[in-house]
Amino acid sequence: MSATHTTDKTDTIAAIATPPGRGGVGIVRISGARAAAIAQALCGRRPEPRRAVRARFTDADGAPIDDGLALFFPGPASFTGEDVLELHAHGSPQVLEQLVARALALGARRAEPGEFTRRAFLNDKLDLAQAEAVADLIDAATLAAARAAARSLTGEFSARVQALRESIIRLRMFVEATLDFPEEDVEFIEQARAREQLAETTAALEAVLAAARHGQRLHDGAVIVLAGAPNVGKSSLLNALAGEDLAIVTPIAGTTRDTVRARLDVGGVPVEVIDTAGLRATDDPVEAIGIERTRAALGRADLALLMIEATAPDPEAAVAALAPELPESLPRLVVANKLDLRPTDAPARPPDALAVSARTGEGLDRLRRALAERLGAGVREEGAFMARARHVAALERARAHLAAARGQLDHFALELFAEELRLAHDALGEILGHFTPDDLLGEIFSRFCIGK
Repeated sequence: MSATHTTDKTDTIAAIATPPGRGGVGIVRISGARAAAIAQALCGRRPEPRRAVRARFTDADGAPIDDGLALFFPGPASFTGEDVLELHAHGSPQVLEQLVARALALGARRAEPGEFTRRAFLNDKLDLAQAEAVADLIDAATLAAARAAARSLTGEFSARVQALRESIIRLRMFVEATLDFPEEDVEFIEQARAREQLAETTAALEAVLAAARHGQRLHDGAVIVLAGAPNVGKSSLLNALAGEDLAIVTPIAGTTRDTVRARLDVGGVPVEVIDTAGLRATDDPVEAIGIERTRAALGRADLALLMIEATAPDPEAAVAALAPELPESLPRLVVANKLDLRPTDAPARPPDALAVSARTGEGLDRLRRALAERLGAGVREEGAFMARARHVAALERARAHLAAARGQLDHFALELFAEELRLAHDALGEILGHFTPDDLLGEIFSRFCIGK
């Protein structure tokens, strides 16, 4: 669905709700005013509400399409808030498409991506943060991400945002009343504990913002780039972390010419680890392209593992030689590999380096813990919820308006204080969908799969 495209929500819509391909069971979902009539025509009867009944699905001539289960959910007690019919059939793509075609012939139209969830939002069955959590739960790449998305779907994130909005509303009520009696503004502010309430609200917002940033990390994942000179063991470390041979490992310098990627679960955070070409001066045009791709990967990374050899005669110099290749603001961990080859009289590694052996596995658990800490995976899982970049941006705007409100309160500029509170309230409302433009809704729901 394009950002500017709108659909008639009075239409009855139909789509296959299970993934493409063959399976034991496939589901066709139908939502809208004609769902009951479609059930009557396609199944020979309208099923009792919220009870799975065996049904023979037939075409327009009465010939069988399949034998399966039908469920009918009358609105508004349904996912979309409308009448919803679900047909559970055998998971043949041909059978499912026949059922959709039959529904279309009976007055439905094909659903667009995310249209079922969008109707749930428009019919107040879900707020916008919960609606987004539907897609996040489907796309979750780790167990922690799935659990966080489930908490957002059940309303945990929304409840915390709503509590902030209600706290701001109470402050707005006090200040609006005060504006009617300007001669008593100082006394009123003291009696209403306006400063204390504002400080408490700001502290609560900071806590939600910290949790939302972790939730955004669970949603977006992180990119870690292995960077270092040739033959320091980047490919070996990638294979060791992934638990499989993804990258070619040889003693020949310059073996890695292109980026090799592995997807990992690091403390519940979905992570893409990228092995790259060794950084060095070279006249080989192919290797030079690989090195440029290394630099490009570093520019997009969230964290760099700066790899040196534990056997290096001057570890500090090895780190210093690589540092100019990294963007200045990029967080980094120094990893001293080949610990198993390090003689007892070798120079001490840099004090902040993690010593590992990709070959024997020594030190890998310490490295994983360090990565999890750097990626903020230490947040208690039971309090985590899924969040997106737009949620974090809205919370940051609300925080800025509360900070501005504090300044206006200190100067007893109550009209401006009230305006900053209103702006903070509106920023939080964007998270739940209270002040969301249609083009943003189109962009959000267009990223959903069809049938959701």
